[in-house]
Parts: sequence; C-alpha cells; structure tokens
Amino acid sequence: MGAADLVFTGGSRGGRAFLSDAARSTARAVAVTDGRISAIGHDLSEMIGPDTEVVDLAGGLLVPGFQDAHVHPVWGGLDMLRCDLSGLATREQYLARIAEYAAEHPDDEWILGGGWQMSAFPGGTPTAADLDAVVPDRPAFLPNRDGHGAWVNSRALALAGITAETPDPADGRIERDAGGAPSGTLHEGAMGLVNRLLPAEPVERLVEALVQGQRYLHSFGVTAWQDAIVGTEYGDAGDPLPAYRAAAATGELTGRVVGALWWDRSRGLEQIEDIVERRAASSIGRFRARSVKIMQDGVAENFTAAMLEPYCDGHGHPREDSGISFVEPELLKEAATRLDALGFTLHFHAIGDRAVRECLDAVEAALLHNGPRGNRHHISHIQVVHPDDVPRFRALDVTANMQMLWATLEPQMVDLTIPFLGDTRSAWQYPFGDLLRSGAVLAAGSDWSVSTPNPLAAMHVAVNRRSAPTEWEGDYPPFLPEQAIDLGTALAAYTSGSAYVNHLDDTGTIAVGMRADLALLDRDPFEHPVEEIGLTEVRGTWVEGVRVYDAADGVAGDSRGRSGGIETQDLG
Repeated sequence: MGAADLVFTGGSRGGRAFLSDAARSTARAVAVTDGRISAIGHDLSEMIGPDTEVVDLAGGLLVPGFQDAHVHPVWGGLDMLRCDLSGLATREQYLARIAEYAAEHPDDEWILGGGWQMSAFPGGTPTAADLDAVVPDRPAFLPNRDGHGAWVNSRALALAGITAETPDPADGRIERDAGGAPSGTLHEGAMGLVNRLLPAEPVERLVEALVQGQRYLHSFGVTAWQDAIVGTEYGDAGDPLPAYRAAAATGELTGRVVGALWWDRSRGLEQIEDIVERRAASSIGRFRARSVKIMQDGVAENFTAAMLEPYCDGHGHPREDSGISFVEPELLKEAATRLDALGFTLHFHAIGDRAVRECLDAVEAALLHNGPRGNRHHISHIQVVHPDDVPRFRALDVTANMQMLWATLEPQMVDLTIPFLGDTRSAWQYPFGDLLRSGAVLAAGSDWSVSTPNPLAAMHVAVNRRSAPTEWEGDYPPFLPEQAIDLGTALAAYTSGSAYVNHLDDTGTIAVGMRADLALLDRDPFEHPVEEIGLTEVRGTWVEGVRVYDAADGVAGDSRGRSGGIETQDLG
C-alpha cells in the first residue's frame, strides 16, 4: 500500500473508529486516499509518508459523518441572521430581544425571525398586543420553533386584511379573542395570509443563510442532510432551491444534500409535471433533488395533527375536532403511486396516528400498483403511532425517520401535548423501541431550526428518554423508557440509516472504498455512562477527506484541511 493523504490513529492515548456496519465493528486506525477510505486496521504506520496528515484520535471516537434526514438549514441560517429567539425561553426574554433587534435594524421593512416556544405563553398562543408594545410601527412575523404557527403584530394583521370576519383557511386557524377578533397567533395555513406579503430574499442572502446553516451543521459533525422543504409553503420568498443551485455551482456547498421538493397541498396531481422539471434542473455538484415532501398533517399542540379519535379537552373529555389531513387520503394514494413510478423518494410529515396510517396506506397503494421499486420512502416525526401500524413500516419497507430529541418530557409535552392526547395515545408516542423490535429501518434527523441539530443531544434522548444536559428544560422522569434504544442503534440511525434514505450508498459507514465523510468526537461515548452521552462534542468534521470544521476555531477549514486544534503528528 502506498502513502495515504490522511491517517487517523489512536496513538499513545488510544481512541478508535466506530465503523457503523452491521457488526458494529471498531478499528484503531483509518487511512484516506483521494477522498475515500483506503485502509482500516490496528496499525497503519506503513501508510504514513512525508506528506501524510496524521490525526491523533486522542481517546476520541471517529464515526461516519452524521447525516440529518430531516432539516431546514437555509431557513435555520436565515433565523440566525434575523431576530433569533431560539436561545430564549420566556415571554419577557422574547419581547426584550425583539425590541433590541428592532432598534438595531431601523431600516428593515419587516421584523422577521422566530424560534419561540409555545410553552412560554398561555395556551401556546402569544398576542399581537404584546408584540405591538415593542414593534408598533412595522409589521412583524415571527414563526414559533416548530414552524406550525406564527406570532404577528397588529400592523401585520392589518396589512393582510385579517379581521374578525376573515374565515379560517381550510388548512389552518386564526387564533381569536373572546369577541372573535384575531389575537395575534396564526396556525398552519393561516400563516400564509401574512407570509405571502413578505419581501422576497435575494439569492445572495439565501446563499449567505445556507453557508451559515451549513457551518453550524458541520460543527455538530453533520456531513450530509435532506432538506425537508425545497420550495416553500406560501410563495417563493424563502425557497432554498436557488441557494442550493448557486452554492453547488460555485463549490460553496461542502455538505452532501438531497432536496425534498415541496408538494403544494393547494394543488392536485397536475403539479407532478412541475416537480419532474424541478428535479431535472436540480442535480448540481453535491446537490440532488430526488425526494418529494408531503406534509400530511400539522402538530398536536394546535390540534392540527390528524388523529384517529378526537382530541381531549385537557380534562379527559373528548373535543369535537380530530385534526386536519392536509392531503385528501385518496388523492394522497394517487400522488404516491405516480411519484413512486417516477422514481421519487416520498418524504412524509406525519405527527398524528391518522396521518401515519394515511401515509402508510399511500405507500401500500403505490406498492400494489407499481411493485417494489426501492425508492426508500420514509415518514418523519412519527409522534403518535397506533400499535397496529408499527409492524407495517417493515412490511411496506418504509423507514422510520426519527426526531429523537423530542421523545422526552418537557414543558410543552407536559402542558400542551399529553393533556390533549389523553393517556392511551400519549403512551403511543415516539415508539422507537417497538419500531426497532419490529424490524423497521431507522433513520434520524433534527428538524432544525425547530430544535438543535446536535446528533449527540438527540441520541442522548433516544437512549435515556430524558433531555440531554445541554437541552435541559426541567427535572422530569424518563418518558416511556420501554421505547428507549441503545447507543449503537441510535448512532447507526444517524449515519448508515440516514445515508440509506438519502441514497448516498457510498457514505454512512467506515469501510474501504467509501467516501471519507467523517466526524471525530472528543470522547468515546460507549466508554462513559449513558447519562453523559449528551456531553460529547465534535472535535473535527471531514467531507471527502477535507476538513470542514475544526473545534479549535469553530469555523470551516480551508481546502487544505489544516488541523488547527486537532492534534496532528508529522510522522513522515
């Protein structure tokens, strides 16, 4: 074997590589040549030449680069550039930050941003009156952290013509006061009444947001992802596709990206032709648009997640509503069948048990009509799954795309979710253990900017069913601990599992011939108590053997992959 470009070795202080293969093998050294894994072993000193970069694992764990199977990095980057509320937790903190931001940006036509938590407000619904107190002169539009509701001020309501007489859209709801007037929170499709008025972002701004979001993902060891909405729900102002095209053409896109093209629920099957055209025009560099995102329902906290039975009123009594199926189930079956025949991967959003069932039914219809085509369909979120539907994931070859971080008790779950689901359905939430035992393929994603993109924090919850120390929101017991999965399974879901749904078959494991997309952790979490998984940090991230993140300086490395704070030995 000749000299490698890059060798990772345990050196004097140990460390190992987790290969993420079926046997969960480990190795003491990994070599990289021309961007691919060229050797794996215990001692690869014979592959170290005068120009070889040597990285000392120093007691850490080398893993395949994490792959986020459901994320929104352009929108997350925009939030970071705008009025970012994601690091705050109370009404008072939000208002103070909004007032500060408005003062710092006097020339902005709109006050934009978001990231607030529903649990900070009574009933999860902030008011326009509060927002008017800090932004009286300009319209403000601030989505919450899950993106299924927005806080608006009176100026925004007036510009949109939203009054007590304005009817709720079919796919959303205007929150109202006791007299029927809009109170300042817009749910789901009602956001579009204001969102359509927002000024369009220039492509340069979207590229800036993408680069910002990409840098943030790399800092958590993420080397590839599926952008879960390419297109936009309510117009073209924030479509990430132009940013991906531009960044991929110039080489600024360092991550590998699969774009999930948005299914417009206000249209029908006629949009399939447009989706095919967008796919054909969107394979550039490391970007491919091969999935279609279908949002089948909303979220439980605002009663728009589609449930098989009505919601509870918080006191154990049934309400009249059972949520919204955004796409009529028979249309969903036909759309799934046609898209599957065209080779698209179906990426569903399903929170409620009815939505999960409708998505499974749609895949079943496609399989019956088309036969198995290997398109690797997956359902994201899977918050409430009826026990009868758990084995259908394996039977229909549908991957369970887990947002593991959410499977924990925290204020929103305790105050706004469990009381309205009731005891029986609450016990069906995030059934990762049951899905694993049934033989389902597991993938993982963060849904950032809804929640942190840190895979180690998510894995901490998957194993412990309690929040990671970095995300702590209260002292609660483990949530449905029988649904916990082990660390190896969680790590595989975030690597080889997500690589599977992304069709990135030469990534996701450390094996000879695979692309050298890698992350180096500062410790081996397998050798520490499971209660400490979330304390693990990323020291460095590589894409195709090139360093794109170094913890020493917190920014992407240059094309030569300089080591910075990662210990490097020149053993040539």
